[in-house]
Order: sequence, then C-alpha cells, then structure tokens
Amino acid sequence: MRLTEYLLPTLKENPADAEIVSHQLMMRAGMIRKVAAGIYTYLPLGLRSIRKVEQIVREEMDRAGAMELLMPMVVPAGLWEESGRWEQYGKELLRIRDRKDTEFCLGPTHEEVITDVVRGTVRSYRQLPLNLYQIQGKFRDEIRPRFGLMRGREFIMKDAYSFDLEDAGADTAYEKMYQAYQRIFKRCGLKFRAVEADTGNIGGSSSHEFMVLAESGEDAIVSCDQCDYAANVEKAQMRQEQGSSGEGQAELQKIDTPERKTIAEVAEFLDMDHSRLIKTLLVQTDTGEQLAVLLRGDRELNEIKLCRYLDCLEVVMLGDIAVEELTGAPVGFAGPVGLDCRILADLEVQSMADAVVGGNEKDVHYMGANPGRDFSVEAYADLRQAQAGDGCPRCDGTLQMWRGIEVGHVFKLGTKYSEALGATVLNAEGKEAPLVMGCYGIGIGRTVAAAIEQNHDDQGVIFPMPIAPFQVIITLLNPKDEQVMQAGSELYQQLMDAGVEVLLDDRDERPGSKFKDAELIGIPIRVTVGNRALKEGAFEVQKRLEGERMMMPVAETLSWLVDEVKRQLME
Repeated sequence: MRLTEYLLPTLKENPADAEIVSHQLMMRAGMIRKVAAGIYTYLPLGLRSIRKVEQIVREEMDRAGAMELLMPMVVPAGLWEESGRWEQYGKELLRIRDRKDTEFCLGPTHEEVITDVVRGTVRSYRQLPLNLYQIQGKFRDEIRPRFGLMRGREFIMKDAYSFDLEDAGADTAYEKMYQAYQRIFKRCGLKFRAVEADTGNIGGSSSHEFMVLAESGEDAIVSCDQCDYAANVEKAQMRQEQGSSGEGQAELQKIDTPERKTIAEVAEFLDMDHSRLIKTLLVQTDTGEQLAVLLRGDRELNEIKLCRYLDCLEVVMLGDIAVEELTGAPVGFAGPVGLDCRILADLEVQSMADAVVGGNEKDVHYMGANPGRDFSVEAYADLRQAQAGDGCPRCDGTLQMWRGIEVGHVFKLGTKYSEALGATVLNAEGKEAPLVMGCYGIGIGRTVAAAIEQNHDDQGVIFPMPIAPFQVIITLLNPKDEQVMQAGSELYQQLMDAGVEVLLDDRDERPGSKFKDAELIGIPIRVTVGNRALKEGAFEVQKRLEGERMMMPVAETLSWLVDEVKRQLME
C-alpha cells in the first residue's frame, strides 16, 4: 500500500480526552476516531491490527475443534427473562423497543442466544461435545466509558460456548480453551498471565482471566515467585500462617484517643505497628442485614470474598448516621467489644492477642482486646485482599503484585443457563439431562490496545510483528528523485510478491516528518531509501524495537527482510 493512497490521519498532539497511552497513540497513529462516548470507528490502520488478532483467534479456535457461527446483536427480551438476567444485569444492558413495542436488548454477551440455538438443534448426547464461537460486535452501556478501546461501550469480542453431557467433558472443553488462549496470546507477542478470577455477572463455578502485564493495567493480580499460581486479587487466596492462639495476657483497658479515627492516626498515637490493631468495618448487604467485619489493621477487605461467604450480591459500607445508630459513636471509633450485631472476622484476627480496637465511644479505644475473651466472633473466614509478600497457598513461595489488563476470560458455567432455558439432551439411558456449558471470551480491540500499553516508547507504538498492521515500511527520503523512487518501488513490489505486508511512504513530505510517523505507527521494520545510501549500493534498515540502524547492500535486503519477518512471526 502506498501512503499517498492511504488514509492515515496522524496527529502531533495527544487528544485532550485520551488518558492512557494506548488511547493516545491509537488516536495519534490514525487507528481509531471517536464517534460518541465509548464508540469508535476503526480506521484502516487500526482495522488491520484488529483483523490480525481475529485471524490468530480463528486459527486457534478451529485448531481446538470449535466451529464459527454468527448470532444477532439484537436479542429479544424473552430470552433474557428466561435466564433471569433481564433485571439482574443492570443498566449496562441497553434495552430497546421496536415499532410493535416489543422489547429487545443489544447483546453484551450471548449465553442466552447460543443456549436457545442449541436447545432447538441438539437432541442427543451423540451430537456432543459441541463448541461454537463467533467474532462479533457487542454493546455494554458503561456508566463511564474511558480509555479508548479499553473500556468502550461498543466493542468487538470473540465469544465461544461449549456444551457437554457431563462435568468431565466440560472440564476437557475448558482445558482445551485454556490451552488455546495460551497459544493465542503467545502468538500475539504478548507477556501475560492466566489468573484465577471471580465469575461476576456471567456466573458459573470457576474461571480464569488472561491478563496482559502492563503498568497501566486496571486490575491488580498476584503470582507466586516459585510456582504457576496466579490470581486476581479479588479471588486470590493466601497461605494461612500458623500464629499464636490469640490468648493474650493483658487486661482490657479503655484509653483516650482524642480525634484519632483512622488506623494510621491511632497507630501513630500509640506508637505501634498497624498490624497490632483490629479494624471494624460496618457493612450492609443487599438484603438489608447489617454486620461487622474484623480485619487486621494493615489489611483491606475483599468485598467479593465477603459476598461469596454471605451468599449475597453486594455489600456497602454503612453511612455516618447508621454507624452512630449501631455503635453509639461517630465514624472512626467502632469496635467489636459490646457490639450488638453479627460479627465476622478474617482468619488472621483469630490469632491476634492484646490488640487495639475501637471503643464504640467518641475519642475512645480499647487496648488488650482478645477474641473469645472480650468479644465473640460468629465465624472466621478468608475475607482479606491479597497483597505482595503474602504466602502462596500452593507452595512455600511468596506472592508478587502485578498490574494487568484483562483481554480474555474463560468460565465453567455448569448448568446455570441450560437449566434456566430448558436445554437438555437424551443421555445413553434415554433420559433428559441438562447440558453442561462453558463460556470463553476475548476482547479483540482490547487485545490490540493492551499490546500497545505493553509495547511503546516516547516516540510511539512498537507493534509485535504478528499483530502489526504492516510488517515493513519503506520510507523514500526524496520521492521526486527518479533513482530513489525506482529503487524503493522495486523493493516494495518484491516484498509484496514475497508475501510481506509493506507500506510505501511515497509522500512529498520532509524526512523528519516521515520518520516521526513511522515511529508513531510502530511498524516493526523500516527501510529508508535515499540518494546517499544508494550511491554506496545500500539501504538503511532499522528495527523499531531495537532502534539500531544498519546499512545493508541492496542485493541482500530483500532476503534479509523476508527472513527477519518470518523470524519475528515465529518468536
């Protein structure tokens, strides 16, 4: 493709509303343009990378035995009502009505539709196992769309769904998809981790997220420094260290702590480590129950773990008025001693002795508080958020903290949707059995954006070869010079004939402007054609990642470029 015939509207400055690197560079590199909040047009350069990811996904899905279909984006409300998600999913579900006043939604995911397809076409266990996938546009009405393709409202997604007769078959399907995802993201040239994760709105028994490691990642993940254990912090378990029995020797003592409300303020006032304090969090579930949760002072509550333990959908912190009604004291002085409500505690609290707790009285705390003796706890459970330095639950290793961008998610759904929608087959005994399902998603545009977050410098994008929009860019320093144009055009044609994807910058622009554009759009290899080098029978070749320039004889350049492209594709 010649740049004089190509739509590449690069920008010199970052758009004002672009907050993170991938959003800034995709806008500046002429890959996307904003249409509305969270809705983008993919311009030619961006679409080429999108299609590269799609092709890798298709090849690995097909290799894993999945079959491609295409489902509608507009879905009737009736299917979502059957599954119970019409109301449960919330405001992210964009609901619409047609001219007959029939309700529909724009599909944010397609569990209901695919289950409806299968229940109407698959009747016998002999038709199983089955795995179907699509690559299609989705819509989720995000409350705050931001970060370009990272958190858009309309996006391209690959979603696959497996159907089996029994759990063992579903486990096999899950493992096939897990391994396919490993291959996909390796082929995309990304550094990533597969981490244990919460199932969220999709539901099911277990799941893994595939996280591209990047400092700008919204998700915090932990991984072991000795084994392959990795998990989202919302899901992560920690090794439960053996501590003391929790039986202290000190007497319970009331002390004045004037205007000291936070853990940090009280710890500084008493000259002790945060870990010697017990924080009392007062929460309310979506069912209206109020309760207290105890954590070590240097820990944070994991609300997802708490919801899972309580079997509720949401917990929120009590407001100031509710706290005072429950404890008799303003916010900052709540404690478990004499507290008249249900009390749960993190496992670490069980072994704490002679701790400091709130006194349920303004400007008052207790020292020497011990669980069991001075206050009762209904149950101890893993309720805290993992952090760097915690012990791995699988081995003797230590957990490390990373930032990650979720690009893929695999779920074991079980019979959640098949039972709700009546998707059954006849088993070998001739009896109806609900299908056991799995669900597997990849954000296509988000994968491209995550690759840019992981691969860039101050000049622009540094695309991994497998998903680069073009593999080679030829920059003509002076396209009006016949020798330069002829040499560049010949190499351009030879590369295309060899199957290399090449962009020829034949614009009548200053060399500096062309070099900046080449670095901005991140093509892996640049060949510069100029009079001075041609007089010496050479081209200047530069790899975008390493940055080092080398002079290469004209006669050797074609074979080197072809070999180098192949090498980088195989890495």
